[in-house]
Amino acid sequence: MKNKDWLVMEDGKCLPCKSAREWDLLTNEYRLYRFMTEVEDVMNEAVEKETTEADFLPTLRRLVRKLVLNCYWVKTQYPEPCTKTGISIKMLYDELGLPITVQTETILPGEGTPIHNHGTWGVVAILAGKQKNRNWRRSPSPEYQDKIEQVGEIVLEPGDIISFTPEAIHSVEAVGEEPTITFNLYGETEGYKRFMFDSINHQAKHF
Repeated sequence: MKNKDWLVMEDGKCLPCKSAREWDLLTNEYRLYRFMTEVEDVMNEAVEKETTEADFLPTLRRLVRKLVLNCYWVKTQYPEPCTKTGISIKMLYDELGLPITVQTETILPGEGTPIHNHGTWGVVAILAGKQKNRNWRRSPSPEYQDKIEQVGEIVLEPGDIISFTPEAIHSVEAVGEEPTITFNLYGETEGYKRFMFDSINHQAKHF
């Protein structure tokens, strides 16, 4: 089923979530600046009420879907694929003091990311192509404190939105014959909590 919403938690499980109906989100002149204002309002309220990511991520997923549905400009703001790394990122908004990252990302077919977490919450909307998300969880042992294990995987298509809590661990790969293009929204990264994982040697290092 298209246009699905998902939430990945620290335990690696990818949970299906209720998705807003498109006809409830249709509006005129919904631009990036309106979206940013509404996201900032959600984050300020979350801080004031001390709510968890699981509480406010549904609202952010709804806002991301509203933006992608109504703002054609966002869909045109994607970076050209980088043939050297296979991954390109374009910042859409950057303001000193605003702890929110808004960007689009292009990944060439067959390319992907290392296993990592973000050290913050995240919401990613698939704009084009297909993306495989592999989800992991920590599974420490007396010998390997940074050991992880794969919990599952899911292939996302255009219209799908996936969200993450700060400790969720995943890796992504563009599958199919065309690049994957995504719209990415992240909170303020806590660097000491962000890691890249080596699932073979059972190691983790700051990312």
